[in-house]
Amino acid sequence: MRRPFFFPLMFIPFALLGALAVMLLWNAILPELLSVSEIGYWQSLGLLALARILFGGFHRGPCGPSHQWGGHRLHNLSSEEREQMRDRWRSCCGWSDSPKEKVSE
Repeated sequence: MRRPFFFPLMFIPFALLGALAVMLLWNAILPELLSVSEIGYWQSLGLLALARILFGGFHRGPCGPSHQWGGHRLHNLSSEEREQMRDRWRSCCGWSDSPKEKVSE
């Protein structure tokens, strides 16, 4: 199914509302709990962007969020299908069963 052309534009209001939620939660909880200063709206938007960079990444490949398997799907797979899925994950995500050998120069 193709995404509508306005799909990227839908991200903007959610990001702006998310920044507002981060600011309100930060200012309600953390100054009293950890003795930190309150933050403004643009600082909370920056925190969201920083969290996305540090923890979310920007990958959109075959191993990215658009191609994740839910736990309920794994239970319905046959052992052959599970092995095919593991092989595909290993090839695209760089996973291996054994640790990589160190190359000495």
